[in-house]
Amino acid sequence: MNFREEYAKWLNSSMIDQETKNRLEKLDEKMTEDCFYKNLSFGTGGLRGIIGDGSNRMNLYTIRKATQGLANYLVEHYPSAKVKGVAIAYDSRNFSKEFALETALTLAANGIKAYLFESIRTTPELSFTVRHLNCVAGIVITASHNPKEYNGYKVYGADGGQITLEAANEIITKIDKLDLLECNKVISLNEAEKDELLVWIGKPVDDVYIEKVKQLAFNAVNKDIKVMYTPLHGTGLMPIKRCLTELGYTNISILSKQAEADGNFPTVKSPNPEEAEALKLAIEEAKALGIDLVLGTDPDCDRIGVAIRNKMGEFELLTGNQIGALLIHYLLTSGREIPKNGALIKTVVTSELGAKIASAHGLTVFNTLTGFKYIGEKIGIFESNKDYEFIFGYEESYGYLAGTFVRDKDAVIASVLIVEMAAYYSSKGYNLAEVLNDIYLQYGYYKESLKTITLPGIEGQQKISEMMAIFRDSEKISKIIADLCWIEDYEQQIKTNPVSQEKIAIALPQSDVLKFILEDQSWFAVRPSGTEPKLKFYFSANGKTADAAEQRLNFIEKTLEQLL
Repeated sequence: MNFREEYAKWLNSSMIDQETKNRLEKLDEKMTEDCFYKNLSFGTGGLRGIIGDGSNRMNLYTIRKATQGLANYLVEHYPSAKVKGVAIAYDSRNFSKEFALETALTLAANGIKAYLFESIRTTPELSFTVRHLNCVAGIVITASHNPKEYNGYKVYGADGGQITLEAANEIITKIDKLDLLECNKVISLNEAEKDELLVWIGKPVDDVYIEKVKQLAFNAVNKDIKVMYTPLHGTGLMPIKRCLTELGYTNISILSKQAEADGNFPTVKSPNPEEAEALKLAIEEAKALGIDLVLGTDPDCDRIGVAIRNKMGEFELLTGNQIGALLIHYLLTSGREIPKNGALIKTVVTSELGAKIASAHGLTVFNTLTGFKYIGEKIGIFESNKDYEFIFGYEESYGYLAGTFVRDKDAVIASVLIVEMAAYYSSKGYNLAEVLNDIYLQYGYYKESLKTITLPGIEGQQKISEMMAIFRDSEKISKIIADLCWIEDYEQQIKTNPVSQEKIAIALPQSDVLKFILEDQSWFAVRPSGTEPKLKFYFSANGKTADAAEQRLNFIEKTLEQLL
């Protein structure tokens, strides 16, 4: 794609508004290249990119093109698409509201009814709404936990889960056939409302969703537990506050500095609850108020971060793996009735600690590729064939799900279970740090870490491809890692023993992921991010003591440095 030619097309097109053209004329050469060297790619879940002008940016034109491609797909595959319609939600990010409305009006122009939330809502509520309203699809405008410069467009299927690979590929084909500068099928708001092609939704849907979340609470606990919660300027305030309040919790403090929805996220560098910096203000407030539990959710409220006081009285941020282990342990040991065919679902880059806990209590453990859509897809299979009953699903990147009325990670559900869990153990004289230590004593110590390399632009894409090729050189890898016993290549769908050359098929969809398993079952994995120009490295080590696990983790990380 010639970026200069594409740039000129935008400047000369009658489709592009004058304000956009004025901004484009001020771009320097390097920025022009970055804005136009490719079309913003519609990946397996949808769009995600920097907000701005050009074919490689999130704007009304790229939104319109993606929606037109989706509309063409829906009309072709679902005879009832125009009647059943599409549910649409949006978060607090800049331009989310505008992008959501443009999406709705483009669908309406194609005769497809759009159910649009009247104000910001969480991603998991959108997942619920698709099935609740019997829609053929759903769309949420969000870039999850990305920095403020980003926005995105996630597509959900009729099952309430993110679209499958097969559907995504068909939609991508439809989109690629379109000329962005000719995608002008859109009608006015008045016309859409008049023809009932745009239907506003809100509190009635909220009420049903929140009632279902509350029904997941299963232990009567002391409701005086003190909690500090921050929505990080996102969508979580209304549903989480409502759920906890209606469940009877009386000491839920909201961090006022981060309570207001604001796409600039003025109090944080990045609204990512995985990072300690994002919860810094909430932890400071919790210390001042004598609170021991801090919760924070990302802008679309599908991920949740947790900080707790350790045995030294200092706050520490739990990892996603630790939160998952605590939750599955709580669900299985605190009085909840567990069916004999119960199942835990986790991703291939998630710690094995949760799997050990689940297996010890009779659950069957299933692994999926990274991405919660695969967990949602598995739940649907369970419901169809009745072989297993879903108990819990999670991924290391701070996403959790219980119940089946949502088919994506849900920080509203997670917040209810985490607060109840903390209250339950508190009534027995334990804090969460002590419970986690007991889990380690019983199942072994596990330490995990995540490292990323950011490689933006054309050069970055090439570098990521080169680095993945290096890691696929099994001979070179085996020379550096003496105790390597298995290499799992999810793109080739083959698990290989580098010594014996034994090969085992991997029964999962293709994905550009490599996992290296060592003799003691410690491992590391590498994959390109699906939403950002990053290469991600996952590490997991185990040992009989915390120090042993830490030393093993450090050794594996240093080994990777040699490979790089």
